[in-house]
Amino acid sequence: MLRKAHLTGTGSPFKIFLRTMVLTEIEAPEMPPCDYVPNPYKGHRSSPPLSKNNSMYAIALGILEGLEYEKILKVKKEHIVPCIQPYYKKPLLIHEGHMQWLFDHTGRRYLDMFGGIVTVCAGHSHPKINEEIFKQMKTLWHTTNIYLHPRLYEYAEKLTAKLPGDLKVVYFVNSGSEANDLAMLLARLYTKNYDIISFRNGYHGMSPYCMAITGLSIWRYDLPISMGVHHAMNPDVYRGLWGGSKCRDSPVQTDRTCDCEGDCEAADHYYNQLEEVFKYSLPRGKVAALFAESIQGVGGVIQFPKGFLKKAFELIRSNGGICVSDEVQSGFGRTGETFWGFESHKVVPDIVTMAKGIGNGYPLAAVITTSKIAATLGHANHFNTFGGNPIACSAGIATLDVIEEEKLQDNCKKIGTYLLKNLAKLRDEFEIVGDVRGKGLMIGVEMIKKKSTKEPLSAKRFADIWEDCKDMGLLVGRGGLNSHVMRIKPPMCITKRDADFTVEVLRTAIKKNIEKCSAH
Repeated sequence: MLRKAHLTGTGSPFKIFLRTMVLTEIEAPEMPPCDYVPNPYKGHRSSPPLSKNNSMYAIALGILEGLEYEKILKVKKEHIVPCIQPYYKKPLLIHEGHMQWLFDHTGRRYLDMFGGIVTVCAGHSHPKINEEIFKQMKTLWHTTNIYLHPRLYEYAEKLTAKLPGDLKVVYFVNSGSEANDLAMLLARLYTKNYDIISFRNGYHGMSPYCMAITGLSIWRYDLPISMGVHHAMNPDVYRGLWGGSKCRDSPVQTDRTCDCEGDCEAADHYYNQLEEVFKYSLPRGKVAALFAESIQGVGGVIQFPKGFLKKAFELIRSNGGICVSDEVQSGFGRTGETFWGFESHKVVPDIVTMAKGIGNGYPLAAVITTSKIAATLGHANHFNTFGGNPIACSAGIATLDVIEEEKLQDNCKKIGTYLLKNLAKLRDEFEIVGDVRGKGLMIGVEMIKKKSTKEPLSAKRFADIWEDCKDMGLLVGRGGLNSHVMRIKPPMCITKRDADFTVEVLRTAIKKNIEKCSAH
């Protein structure tokens, strides 16, 4: 059923007024129902109070909200670093969240299919996680690890129990960049080697240390940061030199042909390219570590060919290095079939880094490794003031509980597979949808000019489709070197109706864009 996109989810007078005044030209699919009513947005704290006795209350409040929005943009321009750029031509002012839903300052409801950049795994403001955080705040906010506090040790035991083998020692930090930064330090200290390998198109953070292993030029500054870091060819079975219709561990394969029977031939070819880094770039073949995302996130949800990572790990270890799995985006059940993305590759790394979904949006991250590797940090003092903070640990404990109790990993597998298969129909339907890929609720839709060349869709056309999705109440991310991949990584609590709505909104936006271009 189609209807004009409108504001939904509230019943307060000024929002009813806005609902009648704000319509778009887009014929939008019916948004799934939501019985949650957000609190009214009250504007900037410095705003003067507005009397409800004023007969023009609704209109005036609408104007006030407009002024408040402009005030926020003014503050952003004058006081926030310019590199922080919000999404959309008219940035959203998000006021409140509930599970898979976000509400802006006018009360308009959006289906969040990006999860705060793959961070809100259990749902926005999940009541159980909120309760645990509030309970801890009433008891103890912070004391740092110079003293013992019980939540850290409860969480350490609970989290490490989710890891296989000897991965039982944890160091808590605050972000994925910090986690990968520490993993680089550990690898170099433990192996006594310096050189590190990562993959082109991979993203591992923005600290000066991590920027070196990030293989995306749009995330790198012109600074001397890459000493001892080598970027191997990316094993991309859609855009790379090799790959085909049997290479990916995904419900949806590429549209390239593939003659693989048994072992993946593409994996062998990309492995040979990795070997060449040892032959030509490393000092006497010595290596400290390989960093690899189980599925590349920022790079546009790129999946390696089957069997490749296992062979890569063996090569690294045979040359004295260790293997680091970056689970910042693919961990905590998001890929559906396994709790950690690396398990799908049938490998056990030496270090695992994790962040984002670990605390359902609370600033929290961790590095988990073996006791032997961890012992190298004892060579000097090493300390993180906020790592393992009592509130952060409470958020982490509650998040693990919710993932298990609400069977969110199973939901990722069930709804993610359903969504992927339905998105694949868009690829078959439209010339500008080049590839659909992913696993569980870690999904990418690559937009191109035409299938024969795979040239990325122009920035303007992509932005027009993306903006139309937002206008219909759907929020998705974007990624890839040319920012032409729709990144769909929602809270893991979404439903089948949410998946249907996502596909129909994308279909509607793509159709509108094609018709617009044809008219010109």
